[in-house]
Amino acid sequence: MPALALLALLYLLLAPGWPLPLLAGAAYLAMSLLCFAVYAADKSAARTGGPRVRERTLHLLALFGGWPGAVLAQRLLRHKSVKTPFRAVFWLTVLLNLAGLAALVGPAGGRWPWLTPLVA
Repeated sequence: MPALALLALLYLLLAPGWPLPLLAGAAYLAMSLLCFAVYAADKSAARTGGPRVRERTLHLLALFGGWPGAVLAQRLLRHKSVKTPFRAVFWLTVLLNLAGLAALVGPAGGRWPWLTPLVA
């Protein structure tokens, strides 16, 4: 779980200069819970032979803010934690998500005035 510890540390260091809207935190929490639940359902389906969740769906959930929940699911459920191609794309979605968040709420965030109602 070093990735989650790193996220928490970065948040604490950057929060004074880049205040994150409450809505952003709520969205990350909601998406993380959803993503964890989808990982759990896929793990259950893998064990029982049921219909699986597409990897593309897991990646999209991570990209849209569910990646902290995905990290927890990968660690706690030991699901999708070994497959190298999946993990490479997963970490790319994390980087893209964080870059998008920085673009919205960081110093350059003022360049996106049409997004202000969504993140303010």
